[in-house]
Amino acid sequence: MRKSQRIHCVAVAALSALALTACGEKKPEGGAMPPPEVGVVTVTPSAVAIVNELPGRLEGVRTAEVRARVEGIVLSRNYTEGGEVKAGQVMFRIDPAPYQAQLASAKAALERAEANAVSARQKAERYKPLVAVNAVSKQEYDEAVAAAGQANADIASAKAAVTTAQINLGYTTVTAPISGRAGRALVTEGALVGKGEATKLALVEQVDPIWVTFTQPAAEVTRLRRAIESGAVKGVDGGARVHLYVEDGHEYEQTGKLLFSDMTVDPTTGAITLRAQFPNPKRELLSGTFVRVKIEQGVDENAMTVPQRALIRNAQGASVLVVGNDGNVAALPVKAPKAIGDRWIVTEGLKGGEKVIVEGLQKVKVGAPAKAVPFQPAGAPAPAKQASEPQPASGSKAGAKAEAQADAKSDAKQG
Repeated sequence: MRKSQRIHCVAVAALSALALTACGEKKPEGGAMPPPEVGVVTVTPSAVAIVNELPGRLEGVRTAEVRARVEGIVLSRNYTEGGEVKAGQVMFRIDPAPYQAQLASAKAALERAEANAVSARQKAERYKPLVAVNAVSKQEYDEAVAAAGQANADIASAKAAVTTAQINLGYTTVTAPISGRAGRALVTEGALVGKGEATKLALVEQVDPIWVTFTQPAAEVTRLRRAIESGAVKGVDGGARVHLYVEDGHEYEQTGKLLFSDMTVDPTTGAITLRAQFPNPKRELLSGTFVRVKIEQGVDENAMTVPQRALIRNAQGASVLVVGNDGNVAALPVKAPKAIGDRWIVTEGLKGGEKVIVEGLQKVKVGAPAKAVPFQPAGAPAPAKQASEPQPASGSKAGAKAEAQADAKSDAKQG
């Protein structure tokens, strides 16, 4: 009898606890659900770098074509293809024999002209006193003076011929016009070059430093200039910094600088050509490679930004949902023409201090209440849990069940 009495008492206690719990619960008035909880960020002005990502192409700072300036047979190539050459270094040799002969002939003609000039000058000098005493006619004297002048002209012409022959002989040794990287040879030994034209032999490019040329829409350049002039955007000290990304997405370790801006707008594309210079000491960057550049053209000291996931775009334009001071949701139309990283720069529609909904957009409606809590990005540390979990009360259903099990074990031992 004592066992059954205990079970009866435990059951009565459990029912009493359930009744008390039910009486203590308060249901929302009218059966309404509590407002949904949404994650929000408070908009505050912050400094944001104005960065534009644009496609570009690498090109050498200086490019020189090595050409044959005289006609002849190539005897040798005197450089390593793809290697570095210095200005004045020998790259090709053309057969010099014909030009050596021309130089010798020109020198012989010069000697002959000089010998003739000596004879002509002496004859004129002898006739000069004789014409005074009428020993020779005036005409003979004039002819002697003219012959001496012609002999001097022949000497000048012979000297010019010698100089020309020396220049042509020098052209048989083809040297690098600039220092840089020499490309592959376009001719081989034994080839006839310079026949009627200056044959292209090789190409030399100076690739340290190296240029990257890219274009930017004229409207963006104009808008940025006006913002800097008005003080809304502060320019980067020393000009604009440029970062370069190669084809595999890897960022180049060196930072470049903007050299100039061609203010002539291309009528076909509406873009302005820009050029930046990068150091290339390891020759990693190759001319002709297509790359992408990020150019820092200024800093907006009071930019309003929102996470990209907070912006809503539809046929009417862009907008964000905010939780007002009255706790209700409102839609604000905004203008966000540019994204920087994972955030949109809002140029119109926000003044600062608004609580923009980032998480839970699908749970709210405009005009309905919502509970705003600070947005926790993915990967952010979670709030710390309490050190100890609450134990079930003795009057609760779980406590009554535990007491009943303990009493049953006690009766079993006594039996």
